[in-house]
Amino acid sequence: GVPDDFAEHVKLMFDLQVLAYASDTTRVFSFKMGRDGSARVYPESGVRSAFHPASHHGEREDRVTDFMKINRYHVSMVPYFLKKLKETPDGEHNLLDNTLVIYGSPMGNSNVHNHKRCPLFLAGHGGGSLKGNMHIKAADGTPMANAMLGALRGVDLELDTFGDSSAEMNL
Repeated sequence: GVPDDFAEHVKLMFDLQVLAYASDTTRVFSFKMGRDGSARVYPESGVRSAFHPASHHGEREDRVTDFMKINRYHVSMVPYFLKKLKETPDGEHNLLDNTLVIYGSPMGNSNVHNHKRCPLFLAGHGGGSLKGNMHIKAADGTPMANAMLGALRGVDLELDTFGDSSAEMNL
């Protein structure tokens, strides 16, 4: 069954994803840490509020801080996954070098269901196709699809556009 402990469950899912990559069972996966509309509480985050109610913080500083702590808790698990990828040989390199991990949120400001300025990070080098080691702050109004188009072209997919992209982001 599914472990009761959230962190244990996430680590198990990450382990399965590393195994799937290492065994060449798949080249693509999608993993959602939690449902956006969830009423799940993450006590390990130090917050007693449920996720979705916390996301509707009303711009109150204390509630924004609580929501930030829940998100920080979720993100704190990602290094475990990246470390496992880095420690797993893949040809002359490792899985992290040959992988592109995209982690982000569908909301820029969840309080008002705003889908602009959504936080996003990419890890790995996609088999040497992506430079990495950079921080990009996109201009206001830049579609997230620009980053996706840049990532997809970076791993040699020839696309003219992606979603509502307006230009390729140089990754």
